Amino acid sequence: MGIAFIILVFVGVLFFLITCHELGHFLACRRAGIKVEEFGIGFPPRLFALKRGETEYSINLLPVGAFVRPLGENDPAVPGGLAGRGPWTRMGVYFAGPLVNAFLAFLFLSAFFMVPMKVLHGNGAMIHYVSDDSPASRASLGSGDIILRVGDREIHKWEDLQDAVNRDGGSEKTLIIDRDGEELEVSLKPEIDPDSDRYLIGVILCWGVVAGIEEGSPAERAGIRPGDTILGINHRSVYDEESMTAAIDSAGDSGELDMVLLRVDDREIGSEDIIELTVEARAPLGISNRWVDGAALVSERLPVWEAFYRGGDFMVHIPSLIKESIPMIRDNPDLAVVGPIGAGQLTVETVSSGGYANVLFMGGLISMGLALFNFLPIPPLDGGGMSIALIEGLRRGKRISERTTHFVYAVGTALMITLFVVIFYLDIARLIQGEDFL
Repeated sequence: MGIAFIILVFVGVLFFLITCHELGHFLACRRAGIKVEEFGIGFPPRLFALKRGETEYSINLLPVGAFVRPLGENDPAVPGGLAGRGPWTRMGVYFAGPLVNAFLAFLFLSAFFMVPMKVLHGNGAMIHYVSDDSPASRASLGSGDIILRVGDREIHKWEDLQDAVNRDGGSEKTLIIDRDGEELEVSLKPEIDPDSDRYLIGVILCWGVVAGIEEGSPAERAGIRPGDTILGINHRSVYDEESMTAAIDSAGDSGELDMVLLRVDDREIGSEDIIELTVEARAPLGISNRWVDGAALVSERLPVWEAFYRGGDFMVHIPSLIKESIPMIRDNPDLAVVGPIGAGQLTVETVSSGGYANVLFMGGLISMGLALFNFLPIPPLDGGGMSIALIEGLRRGKRISERTTHFVYAVGTALMITLFVVIFYLDIARLIQGEDFL
């Protein structure tokens, strides 16, 4: 798929999301009886315009968004204008834009979950790592164990285990596991994780683990260890012996294999490392693996009601996802804080690796990002207008002085300009240095 086309799709999605954001403000103004002087698609210079009723609808040259120009937007002295309305009316107008983006995020994410996707299924789910002092650890589960059933539910994909563990409010579960070909029964009680608001048993899952490494082999020289999980070879997913052989054969005469491994070194759950290394491909690698039987990629499509549930559930957990990403933001702010250019780069990488269905996922994330960003209580963002309206509402309509309002908006605008410059610089520097997100 062409990168230029992906960029074009990204620009179209971003344009649509911003236009719908402004449409939310427009409809809120109309509902409140506030005259809208102009609703513009794109930014000037103007190409043409049509007037319908009190509003002029314009099409402009620069396709980078849209704008709404309500009567008396910044002048409370204008009769019937936005600034002259009561604080709760103004709050509703400002709130409408981010609200539309939040709703679109829900629709995009739900649509993403409705798209048929390739999902790995197998006869169980293998444990890659068990966290210390977890329910799984206390039940003596270990790396390489394959969870076949939880209660009466068979496990064929990782989501099955998550759903089974969270069934009945985390009550005690009976697990049937395969350990070196022998079926065993263990019992454990999942524990609630306050960050994700889910019950967990304290494991990282995989489809196979490295069981042994031959001494002096290319794998040993490259640093592969027993207990590692091979995720991919030469940009191809690895989940069974056949897929691994096909990935190795893809190297041809290059003599090298680019491998991606999952490795955890006696640390807390969630601190796993993705290891990238190069292995000689001219001789047997010297790796013996244990795989989940019957692992295969199958096409799966969620029912509409479940897709809506997944979309809503994802949005509900966005605050916890942001909280969990704080260490990454602190350590790598240039990868965590992105603007339109960075979002475009991430969309290209995501779509290139996972297909066009990921446009819906990225569209949902971008729309939710627009909503959250505009909720920030900093003028001239919508959140800044809402904050001022809220303060005046709590003061029973008593206005903040015009001088104070102008000062706050001037400081907020300067802050936003500085932030945009920094983000733009980081996005450009990332592209110049050839850094990837994925």
